[in-house]
Amino acid sequence: MVGSSQHRAFIALGSNMGDRIAVLEQACREMEAKGIKIIRTSSLFETAPMYVTNQDPFVNGVCEVETSMRPMELLDTLQSIETALGRKKTVDKGPRIIDLDILLFDDEIVANERLNIPHKLMLEREFVLRPLCQLIPGEMPPATKGSSCYQTHLNSLPPSDPAPLAITPLRTQAAPLSPSNPKRRTHIMAILNVTPDSFSDGGIHTAYNAATFTQTIRNFITNGATIIDIGGESTRPNSDPATEGDELSRVIPAIQLIRSLPESSQISISIDTYRARVAEAAVAAGADIINDISAGLMDPAMLPTMARLGKTVILSHMRGTPKTMTKLTDYPSGVIHGVGTELAERIAAAESAGVRRWRIIADPGVGFAKNQEQNLTLLRNMDHLREFPRCSYLPWLVGASRKGFVGRITGVKEASERAWGTGAAVTAAIGGGADIVRVHDVKEMSQVAKMADAIYRQGFDA
Repeated sequence: MVGSSQHRAFIALGSNMGDRIAVLEQACREMEAKGIKIIRTSSLFETAPMYVTNQDPFVNGVCEVETSMRPMELLDTLQSIETALGRKKTVDKGPRIIDLDILLFDDEIVANERLNIPHKLMLEREFVLRPLCQLIPGEMPPATKGSSCYQTHLNSLPPSDPAPLAITPLRTQAAPLSPSNPKRRTHIMAILNVTPDSFSDGGIHTAYNAATFTQTIRNFITNGATIIDIGGESTRPNSDPATEGDELSRVIPAIQLIRSLPESSQISISIDTYRARVAEAAVAAGADIINDISAGLMDPAMLPTMARLGKTVILSHMRGTPKTMTKLTDYPSGVIHGVGTELAERIAAAESAGVRRWRIIADPGVGFAKNQEQNLTLLRNMDHLREFPRCSYLPWLVGASRKGFVGRITGVKEASERAWGTGAAVTAAIGGGADIVRVHDVKEMSQVAKMADAIYRQGFDA
């Protein structure tokens, strides 16, 4: 029981028709519009159908909700949402555009012809238990003595073939990221700084020189970029902040110009900003992803804005500000534990603000509040971060391109000449499980990523 009139329930989400992720997200919005407050969500998993196997794969997840409704009223409400979204029951356990099942309701047991709680088949279904175990792995089914917890039930199931794959959407009509797929390809995020003072490419790119800017974008896409990350403020160490007006005047024309190009239908646009108002304007102009180096710490409006906009977000680990971060490199328990713990806290804060877990990408923040050895430790141990509590099944982005520690190690002073050292860092990141690498040298790093994928991704087919 959440409160005197509030109840905690867990609802399974499923779809295998149409734009499956969009339908699930619409169902979540409809639940909240009807007073069912979503507290947390799991990752989404693409799963093979059970029972009736000659149908398309499902996308499944679980959400924890708070509601004043009693079980039968909650059931009626969920079924009304299913009907409004176009569900028509034809074949039992067959194809469906939306499926909303009550798994648990407080610690109650309900048994009648319309509803059984706990859900009758949940303990034999990996597509239910896996997302549920992201939320309450150590809890046990209601009214059981000496029973096993949900995680134990999940561990006892025979392996699924094929295994469920976690998925994170990037943009509409594009294949999602799949961080648990051992055969996945690494995405190349091209850095596009429309700033006068970025450490490597300041002053080079501007939408006001349309011909040159357009050619740059086309080169990025031709050379393998699947995401273009647009930044209107330098966040190099010790940099001074730009004004919000300056940032907007730089990034919005750039996004609009990119979206006007036919080639842009192939790529996602990311806005690199810590300001909520810039993020909102960028999304209105056509951005698909919000990339915040501070994970919501530098603007208290950012996380609620992310939740309201419903786009995929990148949450990076950082301490302080670009002006102060170089002095904040003390990690008493080690940089892996420190980054994992602090980033998990920001992920939890985003979820509490309403950001769906399946919309979160994590970034360890190479170069942000880390010294050279700490940056190297992160690159050596990406696999440990991916397994960190509260970080399971999240995709990871790593951005080490041309950074100062690469120059110091290789002895290359000019940032634009650090491609070889960057290539080694990119290879290490992919070996550790990175899903996206953020780079300046798109053509060269696309080749590096292809080679690293061939080495590290099981069964990768170039």
